[in-house]
Amino acid sequence: MPDGEDWLLAPALAGVCRYESIIDGTLGLHDIALMNDAMAVKADNEAEARRRAQDDKNG
Repeated sequence: MPDGEDWLLAPALAGVCRYESIIDGTLGLHDIALMNDAMAVKADNEAEARRRAQDDKNG
């Protein structure tokens, strides 16, 4: 599992949640992990869609 502030703050920086929700305990580490996993899956899916579109374009 990634560590450090980058991992902890990634959902807030992506606009998925508010920074205050992280620091005031509204969101727990499980919530942060779930959001980070979802963002990673979304990024992977978008990259795959771009690759397929490029492959289709190139024949």
